[in-house]
Amino acid sequence: MEEDTKGGAAPGVPDTPRRRSLPVAILLAPVDAIVGVVVLLDAVAGPLFRPLLRWLFSLRIFAAAERGIAMLPPYGILALLAVPFALAEPLKIVSLWWIASGRLALGVTAQVFAHLMTLVVVDRIYHAGRHKLLTIGWFAWIMVRLAAVRDAVLGRMRGTALWRAAIAAGQGVRAMGRALRDWIGAAR
Repeated sequence: MEEDTKGGAAPGVPDTPRRRSLPVAILLAPVDAIVGVVVLLDAVAGPLFRPLLRWLFSLRIFAAAERGIAMLPPYGILALLAVPFALAEPLKIVSLWWIASGRLALGVTAQVFAHLMTLVVVDRIYHAGRHKLLTIGWFAWIMVRLAAVRDAVLGRMRGTALWRAAIAAGQGVRAMGRALRDWIGAAR
């Protein structure tokens, strides 16, 4: 199997396809599976949540928070990134314990909240302070490597049936969302 990294390899990473050995392919199979699930969930859930998130982030309080974050020094922004993780990661563990002990609704709700908090808050902090964060040498080095891994895995995923199913599911959800929006607009 060849990696497809054309048109988007990270800086400093070769843009030529390489043939993977069988042991490497076996080691990468779980990564491909995890990315596949994430892509599928994003394709289905993304169209539902993106309009809500766009509206939420258009509020003045978020714009002011982003301006404040952008004024921090690079290591201040990095420290700020740690806060959501410090709050959400223990909650994720506790929520798994709740699920295992039979409190399914509480556990699932806490799990969803913790993941959303991590994704949304960390995403906003990162994008507000991205330019300054990338001035930290080791952080920029890590981000380049993570981008290369992401691009390689997504390159492999794009040719799979799971990718096509995720795209189709996302288009279906978007069509249902447009139909619902039109229906609500007509009911007014």
